[in-house]
Amino acid sequence: MILSFKERFQYNFSLWIFGLIKVRMINFCSPRIIEADDEKTILKMPLNVKTRNHVKSMYIAAMIVGVDLVTGFSAFLQIRKKKRNVIVIFKDLNANFLKRAEGDTYFTCKNLASIREAVDKTIESGDRVNLKVPVIATVPTLFGKEPVAEFSITLSLKEK
Repeated sequence: MILSFKERFQYNFSLWIFGLIKVRMINFCSPRIIEADDEKTILKMPLNVKTRNHVKSMYIAAMIVGVDLVTGFSAFLQIRKKKRNVIVIFKDLNANFLKRAEGDTYFTCKNLASIREAVDKTIESGDRVNLKVPVIATVPTLFGKEPVAEFSITLSLKEK
């Protein structure tokens, strides 16, 4: 499902405010939410002077920000639907870099059903729930749908 202009503006404005108040690295990298629905979330990280390294590909740190945000935002959407105070942290991260990201990079999280179940489980039990979430990074302008990197990040949820 493609986001309407209003939804995209609201999501990206929320991301900007969160970056302004909580995590300044977010605004430094200038990410944008491209798509968010019940099946997947897609975030675009531009390759620019702030995110490009000396070999003209994306810094590893900028890619990790993309993985963090696409997973965290996916969890945020599920938590917001429940109207509960669930804290999201990341426990660990594994990365497999396949190619250099030499263009705007899209981070896709397709594990929203599992995230939804983990949110429900932590609300019901009150216990911390850990979930490994796969994220794929692509550079459509250069490689189409072929991944440039594959990530696995462990999302840790607990109701406050």
